[in-house]
Amino acid sequence: ASTSPRRRALLTEAGIAHIAISPGVDDGELQPGNVPPASWVMALAHLKASAGLRELGPSGAAPSLVLGADTLCVCDGALVGQPRNAAHAGEIIRRFLNREHEVLSGVALLHPDGRRAAIFFDRAVVHVGHIADPAIDAYLASHAWKGKAGAYNLTERLEAGWPITFKGDPTTIVGLPMQRLRRELARLLPQEAVA
Repeated sequence: ASTSPRRRALLTEAGIAHIAISPGVDDGELQPGNVPPASWVMALAHLKASAGLRELGPSGAAPSLVLGADTLCVCDGALVGQPRNAAHAGEIIRRFLNREHEVLSGVALLHPDGRRAAIFFDRAVVHVGHIADPAIDAYLASHAWKGKAGAYNLTERLEAGWPITFKGDPTTIVGLPMQRLRRELARLLPQEAVA
């Protein structure tokens, strides 16, 4: 239940057969209130998976599971999602410079019959070093920040030479914690081969 090309690529690279559908959920309109970041990211993942189940409807294809996921960053205790515009993306990137922030990815796996489900999150810590203003401005002009939690994609920014180091599963930072997901799929679908 996601239109994220990055999540689809991670599933494809892992050899996990899937069909992508839009859950029709704009989580940018929702406010977490006084909820811990991990709970919020799991709630959004569940909301997307539930919407995906409704989107399939009774006449839809019968999937093994419906997967919903959401990713956000946490810096100084504040949640950082997708940027609203280029100026906001610039604020986010500059806020991350020369320090660490957390990235949390929540996942909900729902079975159409309602009998099997898993909801979990994974956390990684990212350190962004110094990036000169002209490099940030060029990045903002590229629009590559659009649709990305924390205004960046780890793989793209490492390939571009940004000074980024991290602790944890890199796929958590990209948006779908594949190490944990593989374990959960193997537990929920033991009869199906999950590489």
